Amino acid sequence: MQDLLFLVHRIPYPPNKGDKIRSYHLLKYLSLNYKVHLGTFIDDPNDWQYTNKLDALCTSTCYIELKPLLARIKSVQGIVTGKPLSVPYYKNKRMQEWVNQTVSTYSMTKVLIFSSVMAQFINQDLAVDLVVDFVDVDSEKWQQYAQQNKGIKHWIYQREAHYLLSYEKTVAEQARASIFVSEQEAKLFKKLAPEVSDKVSYINNGVDSEYFSPDHNFVSPYKDHESVIVFTGAMDYWPNVDAVLWFAKAIFPLISQELPLVKFYIVGSRPTKEVLVLANNAVVVTGAVNDIRPYLAHAQLVVAPLRIARGIQNKVLEAMAMEKYVVATSAAMEGITYQPELAVSIANSVEQIANEIIMQLQKYSPTYKNRQYVQTMFSWEHNLKQLLNLL
Repeated sequence: MQDLLFLVHRIPYPPNKGDKIRSYHLLKYLSLNYKVHLGTFIDDPNDWQYTNKLDALCTSTCYIELKPLLARIKSVQGIVTGKPLSVPYYKNKRMQEWVNQTVSTYSMTKVLIFSSVMAQFINQDLAVDLVVDFVDVDSEKWQQYAQQNKGIKHWIYQREAHYLLSYEKTVAEQARASIFVSEQEAKLFKKLAPEVSDKVSYINNGVDSEYFSPDHNFVSPYKDHESVIVFTGAMDYWPNVDAVLWFAKAIFPLISQELPLVKFYIVGSRPTKEVLVLANNAVVVTGAVNDIRPYLAHAQLVVAPLRIARGIQNKVLEAMAMEKYVVATSAAMEGITYQPELAVSIANSVEQIANEIIMQLQKYSPTYKNRQYVQTMFSWEHNLKQLLNLL
């Protein structure tokens, strides 16, 4: 088998959050067809215990600790050098040395980048076939952040959006192919960077539908007779934080007026202080859990009230795979083509979301349409076949 260099901005294990889910499945699939050399950063000390899982899939590996506070300080260099802050955030001498040595030792010609910031480790003079998985149009995400903030934060986020888009264009020009997580993201990037549109495509995310299956016999994590609305996701990620704050403060009170016994569970690791203070008799903040599936399986309804979102939301696909009714905003459903037969409601205003949830809870009954849709449209094995063609 041919050697392939795979550079990922965050260790692709465990597959328990958006980017890790995608990068892990890419690695797992690639390891069947290439001798993979993995270079990645570890920003959570707890993740060091999983390196042996990835070593088993790879020919060689390089794991480098990334301390978020120091990285943020280092990122300020971008203001002086006229670069996006995200690039110096990941700049690392040890990673660069490992990449140079690995490319030389194995006469590497195939390189897959996961997240554009990792392209900084590939010298433009190298004779390699470079494929970049941008996943999302990250510059547009910073633009959304800017719109949601004022003052110095607005300026920083607006600047990052501008400089990161310029950097994304440069990376795409260097690459032989650029891929995104959905058709919508690919179309957006083609619009923003028409000069590279002929090299831009997309590979949808997938869902492990056997893992996320309603057929598993999970013990309920809820108290007897609780009627539960659940939100799942990493709770130190700003779009998720914004979503639950908005839902708990503006939407859930309207639901409680009509259905006072309903509870809202926020299930996800590392909840911020803003999220923790939401907890009361009706709102439960779990923090990290060993398995989110029981929380999905025994909930009456899953919500995805995201106001800031890019690409495809795994939380929505996982809920659909487990045959749960989903109430989501348009932003949360981007990349997931809505069909009338699906057990999904799309609403965007406070009143619309509250009314839709109340109606669905009052007439709650299991559905068997969402899972079939996910299995047909979001199969990892089917979608990743395109990656081999690009490489």
